[in-house]
Amino acid sequence: MPRTSGRNQVHLSRVLGWIEADYPLVSPPPTVITEDDRVIGKLVAGRIPDGATLQIGIGSVPDAVAELLCDHRDLGIHTELFADGLRQLIESGAATGAAKSQQRFQAVTTDALGSPELYAFLDDNRHVLFWPAEQTNDVRMIAALRKFCAVNATMQVDLLGQCASESLGTHYVSSTGGQADFMRGAVLSEGGHSFIVTHSSAHGGTISRIQPTLSPGAVVTSHKNLVDKVVTEYGVAELRGRSIRQRAEALIGIAHPSFRDSLRADARRLGYL
Repeated sequence: MPRTSGRNQVHLSRVLGWIEADYPLVSPPPTVITEDDRVIGKLVAGRIPDGATLQIGIGSVPDAVAELLCDHRDLGIHTELFADGLRQLIESGAATGAAKSQQRFQAVTTDALGSPELYAFLDDNRHVLFWPAEQTNDVRMIAALRKFCAVNATMQVDLLGQCASESLGTHYVSSTGGQADFMRGAVLSEGGHSFIVTHSSAHGGTISRIQPTLSPGAVVTSHKNLVDKVVTEYGVAELRGRSIRQRAEALIGIAHPSFRDSLRADARRLGYL
């Protein structure tokens, strides 16, 4: 168990009991990054400036973004989950925190999940601060960081730009997490950007992740007015400040080519085009 720094100390008087254990911490299997992941990662990394402060979510595409940021300079970190991709950014020298407008030279997070190497990196590391989630995810604190860039994955996007990132229909796959917090903070940040990343299709190319409407019962994790940029392996849809017609056209343009004609027909049926 790494000893972490930050605002995470609990006074012994508040502890009712404890259990000693010697089993290893949970380490998920290493992420397998595909060529499509790297194509998306390159599109995102090319839009993140040197000196930006980052929040990067979980998944193979966000991991690819982190991998492709290793040639950047003076990046900062203010995130909810600290994973191996962020560790590698620090170890590569890309994320120094030198340009952060707050907490310079320090990364801020609220939890961590990754490899044994990650936990060893965090142990007694005074440059990575663990704060309560109500502080790391506070939209006002995020917005105060200049050039804040949030990168989060989703499972489904509709033609308005609404994102279902926690359920497919009524079937829950994940939880809300801080996606909406960091997206909102990023668009309020001076020079900030928010990226929603997803593959254009699923299940071997048989299902489009861009749909006319979200599946019935799906939870809208991020509503359309929060969504800034949606990125697939086919390009970037810029949605901030766009009309319904412009949103539909941009999202159809980054859908898998096999689904574009049907999406266009559905968009006309719905009155979007």
